[in-house]
Amino acid sequence: MSATRSLPIVAIATAPGRGGIGVIRLSGAGLEPVMRAVLGRDDLTPRHAHYLPFRDADGSAIDEGLALYFPAPHSYTGEHVLELQGHGGPVVLRRLLARCLEAGRDIGLRLAEPGEFTQRAFLNERMDLAQAEAVADLIDAASEAAARGAAASLRGAFSREVNALADGIVHLRMLVEATLDFPEEEIDFLEKYQARDTLQGLRDTLAAILANARQGAILREGLHVVLAGQPNVGKSSLLNALAGFEAAIVTPVAGTTRDRVVQALSIDGVPLHIVDTAGLRDTEDLVEKIGIERTWQEIERADLILHLQDARGAVAAAPSESPDANRPNLSDAREALAADPAIDAAIAQRLPPGTPVLKVYNKVDLLSEDVQPPQDGLPISARQGAGLAELRAELLRIAGWNPGAESPYLARERHIAALNEADEHFALAAEHAAEDDRVLDLFAEELRLAHNALASITGQFTSDDLLGVIFSRFCIGK
Repeated sequence: MSATRSLPIVAIATAPGRGGIGVIRLSGAGLEPVMRAVLGRDDLTPRHAHYLPFRDADGSAIDEGLALYFPAPHSYTGEHVLELQGHGGPVVLRRLLARCLEAGRDIGLRLAEPGEFTQRAFLNERMDLAQAEAVADLIDAASEAAARGAAASLRGAFSREVNALADGIVHLRMLVEATLDFPEEEIDFLEKYQARDTLQGLRDTLAAILANARQGAILREGLHVVLAGQPNVGKSSLLNALAGFEAAIVTPVAGTTRDRVVQALSIDGVPLHIVDTAGLRDTEDLVEKIGIERTWQEIERADLILHLQDARGAVAAAPSESPDANRPNLSDAREALAADPAIDAAIAQRLPPGTPVLKVYNKVDLLSEDVQPPQDGLPISARQGAGLAELRAELLRIAGWNPGAESPYLARERHIAALNEADEHFALAAEHAAEDDRVLDLFAEELRLAHNALASITGQFTSDDLLGVIFSRFCIGK
């Protein structure tokens, strides 16, 4: 830690604005001068609340409240920590903060940077990096499920799984390195130590962690759901029905939606970002063309695509032994481009192959009672609300959400990237293992790189630049 980083710090730890309680937090060595100047004593009993006046330089009381002292290493940051809990008025807190800085001038007391208290907790090994990030995720949680997941990460659930996998890699690396150090033994390492089976076990464990981490990332970031389809299939109506209010304009005119409309909502605590987009079709309208191009850009970024189709057109396109049986009257359907099955087929062919696609047949209320849409999708009526409960349940299922299960830990995109990187090195190690001991050094190197990728999650090997980016996004005082 640099000289500046080792100096004691202070900040207002409560949110800006008026409140019943306001907290000033100090962390670092040599806080006794501040205690004597502000509290009139420096013999506070550790971890006990002392009711005292907080005094200005002339001895007058700025406020009165509770003072708590947590000596190192038994504190949030692992350093000496002093917390002053008074009234939550902005003016009072600013006066008390200025008084602390004045009293701590000789010991180098300075204002804390965003996230610096938690950064010091990480640097002093009070928590690993994944747990430190969970602190910010818990503060920023937008749903109960996300809060529970962040709390699980903060308790170390994610870190324990990653560390257990890393320990398995270390054990295998130890055997490989020992074999490389003593080549005269002339043993078949891969066979003797069942290295291939051990590696496959590590890959299976990583796959399970990655699946949970992806679900945790959805809980943190939300499921990005894009409504795609022809004009007038009811995309905007479905968005409004899911949101519970008129979030998008709905008219009978094809091409009403020209730009994306994003609505955040929650289903059983799982955050979703529903994106209504311009209808997909060939058009000469310049503005609509731009909107359609943006639609495809949204589709490329989607976690899930709802391919909305007009149920009337889908029924008309479905094969039937009797061409005239169970068919709707298409005279009305052909009035809208949305009933053209050829366009739907073209849309389906262009959708990204790696993204889940859920077919949704809308406007089932316009079908006669003896006619049913195809069985490969969900039948709904956005206008009447039919099938929306089933659609919500299917969205949760695709997100991997199980309300009865324990909340998964939260994960970030950098965690997913690190796990994917480790998986790539495992795959290369498996390729080397498919050969013989002549490439044992390459096998060992891929294991080392996989281990490093996992270690970056918990912060065992992390650059200072990455730490700066991570903690700069925290709130000041945390």
